[in-house]
Amino acid sequence: MVARALAELVMVVHYGVLVFLVVGGFLAWLRPRVLYFHVAMAAWGLLVVVFPIACPLTWLENAFRDAAGQPPLPGGFIDTYIDGVLYPESAARPVQVLVALVVVVSWVGYYLRRRNERSGGPVGVTGRR
Repeated sequence: MVARALAELVMVVHYGVLVFLVVGGFLAWLRPRVLYFHVAMAAWGLLVVVFPIACPLTWLENAFRDAAGQPPLPGGFIDTYIDGVLYPESAARPVQVLVALVVVVSWVGYYLRRRNERSGGPVGVTGRR
């Protein structure tokens, strides 16, 4: 029972990691130190997509599933819980490109915001400091 709950907790954490991957750059606009974690997460995400690297969270979930007497995930986390569930499997590559674009936009926005703060330019939406 505990192992199954831990496997489900790891699954929830994994979803949280993916959400952070998408929106973490925007969070850095408000909390600049978040950017360090986001860059590391984006680099890891890129490695997992480009190379056949197993994610440690998937490994951990499978270990807990095994301890609970459940079969391992048939594929990776994304193959099991995301592809074909949140979008059609045929859209996997366009979704990956879209996520990459969102990350790049968030980083460009972060850069522009920090540059404006340093130069004394407008910071807020209203243009007021």
